[in-house]
Amino acid sequence: MEHGNTFKELLQKLEDKTAIVCVMGMGYVGLPLALEFCRAGYFVYGYDINEARVERLKKGNSYVDDVKNEDLIPHIDSGRLLPTADPSVLARCDCIAIAVPTPLNKTKDPDISYILDACEKIKKHLHRGMLVVLESTTYPGTTEEVVLPILESTGFKVGVDFFLAFSPERVDPGNPVYNVHNTPKIIGGITQACTQLASAFYLGAVERIHPVSSAKTAEMVKLLENTFREINIGMVNEMAIMCDLLKVDIWEIIEAAKTKPFGFMPFYPGPGLGGHCIPIDPHYLSWKLKTVNYYARFIELAGDINSNMPRYVVRKTMEFLNEVKKPLKDSNVVLLGVAYKRDVSDVRESPALDVLELLEEKGAKVVYNDPYVPEIKWKDGVMRSVELTEELLENADIVLILTDHRVYDYGWIVEHSQLIFDTRNATSGYRSPRIKRLGAA
Repeated sequence: MEHGNTFKELLQKLEDKTAIVCVMGMGYVGLPLALEFCRAGYFVYGYDINEARVERLKKGNSYVDDVKNEDLIPHIDSGRLLPTADPSVLARCDCIAIAVPTPLNKTKDPDISYILDACEKIKKHLHRGMLVVLESTTYPGTTEEVVLPILESTGFKVGVDFFLAFSPERVDPGNPVYNVHNTPKIIGGITQACTQLASAFYLGAVERIHPVSSAKTAEMVKLLENTFREINIGMVNEMAIMCDLLKVDIWEIIEAAKTKPFGFMPFYPGPGLGGHCIPIDPHYLSWKLKTVNYYARFIELAGDINSNMPRYVVRKTMEFLNEVKKPLKDSNVVLLGVAYKRDVSDVRESPALDVLELLEEKGAKVVYNDPYVPEIKWKDGVMRSVELTEELLENADIVLILTDHRVYDYGWIVEHSQLIFDTRNATSGYRSPRIKRLGAA
């Protein structure tokens, strides 16, 4: 028999909500997940290596856009969520969800050092009847080829003594409709027993689960989702460049194509790709395929198009300034929005930062305004958001709309700007020769 009392005992703890949970990584994925388990009735340790972040949480001070202080404080005050930087708490836990970062290194190879660190900490405190679930996005095979050997080096056997699964995070920051609770959870275990226990674990906190045949399948599901987005965004970004050359409007074309009730899904161009997932995750798949001598052509091509969009935006900025007989060098440039998407404060992989760097390299005098991002780390210090005033706009040689935050009054911005380059179609309701739009001639 694959499993015995350890399986039954943990299943019973999950059914009566007495299992102690730890979420490792209190970022934009881990914190909302931890709160969801608190709401479900579990006691949850929120573990993070960043002690300053832990102290903020203990005071009920959230740093994640989708988690308000009023959502956090009741669980801190009740003691149901205990933030900690002490890994020894893992010994008391029945279920551990790993939600740590998985960035790319400078050569765009996967950096799973945070996963390895988390696993080594778990290894020291692994005990019979423990469930470990990896949520961090990674390449297919990580759970079985990397995590499993570390945990089994203790002498415990998966599916008998402990249980291991992969369940990809599916967080969409700033989405007012879909969250951890109502987004279906994909679950793939190393063994059938692992899948069963991971399913019982998440069913206590989310509305719906979708078990798959293996951990590797679950890892691949996440990569398919984000590769689908990267490739389609790359296609529409290239289409925007084509439309610019052909003197037609990409935005009008997309709106018209959307009227087809089948066979078309709208994607929109922009200054590039940002956020933790879409610019990064497909490269995990591409890297893995290189190990089996396969070149992922679609992924590489889409990545090339998307990564070059900031350069295209800067080139068009130069062209628009030339039309009014101004060089980019020494021009006053105002960037509106540096977050990677509207209505969030996240600047990870934001194309706006690439645009800012390229503009400065060419001698432009650049400032930015973003109501969600008061400052950014820049070079050897910080750059702070400037106040958005009539004087700022009127003195700017060109204003670049890089993030279409809803709080901006675009009519007022159009009224007071000499020249606007709108990369997000935020000014679609306004007609003025001073407005230039990406992919709209």
